[in-house]
Amino acid sequence: MVGVTSDAVIWHDVECAAYDLDLALWRELAERADGPVLDIGAGTGRVAIDLARHGYEVTAIDADPELVHELSARARKRNLRVRTATADARSFELSHEYALAIAPMQVVQLLGGEQGRRAALACIRRHLRPGAVFAAALADPFEGIPEGEVVPPMPDIRDVDGWVYASTPVAVRREQDTAAIDRHRQSVSPTGDISEWVATIELDLVTPGELEAEAADCGFRPRKRGWVPETAEWTGSTVVMLEAV
Repeated sequence: MVGVTSDAVIWHDVECAAYDLDLALWRELAERADGPVLDIGAGTGRVAIDLARHGYEVTAIDADPELVHELSARARKRNLRVRTATADARSFELSHEYALAIAPMQVVQLLGGEQGRRAALACIRRHLRPGAVFAAALADPFEGIPEGEVVPPMPDIRDVDGWVYASTPVAVRREQDTAAIDRHRQSVSPTGDISEWVATIELDLVTPGELEAEAADCGFRPRKRGWVPETAEWTGSTVVMLEAV
């Protein structure tokens, strides 16, 4: 690879940046909240930058410092103000209180099971004013599909400075309480050199009802759920809405 763009940024963008089906929902929630928004697991700023562009006050956190650095650079390039912090969703401490917290694209399914989710819920609640909302997207790649008949979506492809990067889901399998998603990653240099390998992402399998029950122990009550529809390329998501009490 060439240039200054890190592997973490490249593959995050390849596999996540093109997704936009949920943006209207986050904008709607931000409008209703009428106050600052906390984007948890913000990555390179797919949602945070969109919200800032629409005039909302946004703080974005992610555990990967390279992604946070890239998010900050992209916001500055667009003359947008986005507060950023490198922080774990399960243990962050910020000096602000929020009217809305969001966890798009299954962030709450990457926290290491129930213990991690409960730690994150408690941490998020401490940063929300009473009546504020925490909205979290959940997906089950097996929902409605018989075991062994899961058909992975099409590959994600991105061109960066003459390099072509492709990530193709090749298998989705159940492993105890997680869904393991194998992605075949391939990079092709401007001169045609090819590197390829398999990367595995594990999503905790948690239902909306289970997350709502865990949240009730952390100072939340459930609101009516939202929904991001599925497409040929993307799995649909249930968005759990939790009100801080």
